[in-house]
Amino acid sequence: MATASQQDYLWTLNFGPQHPATHTTLRILLTLDGERVVDAVPDIGYLHSGFEKIGEHLDYNQYVTVTDRMNYISPMANNVAWHHAVEKLLGIELTPRCQYLRVIIAELARISDHLLCVGAMGLDVGAFTFFLYGFYERERIYDIFEALCGARFTNSYTRVGGVMHDITPGTVEKIRDFLARFPATLEDMERLLTRNRIFVDRTQGVGVLTREEAINRGASGPVARASGVTRDLRKDEPYLAYRDFDFQVCCSRAGDCYARYLVRIHEMRESLRIVHQALENLPAGPVNVGIDRRVNLPDKSRVYQTIEGTITHFELVMSNRGFTVPCEEAYGAVEAPNGELGFYVVGDGSNVAYRARCRPPSFVHFALFPHLIRGHTLSDVVAVLGSLNIIAAELDR
Repeated sequence: MATASQQDYLWTLNFGPQHPATHTTLRILLTLDGERVVDAVPDIGYLHSGFEKIGEHLDYNQYVTVTDRMNYISPMANNVAWHHAVEKLLGIELTPRCQYLRVIIAELARISDHLLCVGAMGLDVGAFTFFLYGFYERERIYDIFEALCGARFTNSYTRVGGVMHDITPGTVEKIRDFLARFPATLEDMERLLTRNRIFVDRTQGVGVLTREEAINRGASGPVARASGVTRDLRKDEPYLAYRDFDFQVCCSRAGDCYARYLVRIHEMRESLRIVHQALENLPAGPVNVGIDRRVNLPDKSRVYQTIEGTITHFELVMSNRGFTVPCEEAYGAVEAPNGELGFYVVGDGSNVAYRARCRPPSFVHFALFPHLIRGHTLSDVVAVLGSLNIIAAELDR
């Protein structure tokens, strides 16, 4: 912080909430000494949605539509995280096919999120062509999700005990085509940026976060792994079917913006490996738990042709009774694209949660920003902010 004698030379600059490099409604109150950042105060509250309180009024399947609007860059990962916590509360074991299918959509969501992060980060420091390469591949992932569930952006694909419906052969072929063509594009992207002198100068040594600071400040995901924290919930606390797959945890030691870029680039390659293994070894069988659990919607053929299916559908959807959960609490977390995304759910015996709290990675990482930017220049703000990949809809709860 500046001393009293220096105050006469300091000035205040509002960065956002409409600045194009914030990518969303973020505001940072910067204190500058010339072009040097003396202090920064993140100001959230511009995209308040009350999504935790909404979780106390919607049932466990309805609320998945709200999770789409949290990190709207990778909504499939949010869907998986929410129902992972609910199923932990209910003690539900998913079918093998459902576990593999959720792994596939979670890893495709990771690639989509990382493409936006590194693409926008490159755009902010002047690499416009790199940005276009990344967004072209994101559109292809949108095509896959549209074929899978009918929605490109807000997917709402998972359900308690399973998913909306099984994957189709056409969607499988779309994924195989993406797996075959994306590596070449990723190599082109690396050739464009990884050794680009301007990009390297703008990111190396900027916004350094040490390993100790990453641990003490609660960082997770690529931000923590870029600082040498070798923690990945897919390895350390395996969920779904991640034990079945061979993949590496991507880490660096530098802890700067460039390291966070590299970690995300390498993570996309590992995600491709996981999706390939899951797709080629996709188990046969149902995607939803048995009807004896009475938590998932019955197949449409049963609804139309049997009285039991009609009654079950009516009770779960139209009667407002749904299914009840025990008077217990559970915390379930997944390795989302930006880090640990967890939900704390408290059941009270009714068909809605008594409490539904969220642990979003962007909220934690935005608190790192003042520490990372102090002492750097105003032009470094966009590089540091882009490397953290802050999604404002995760901040205001």
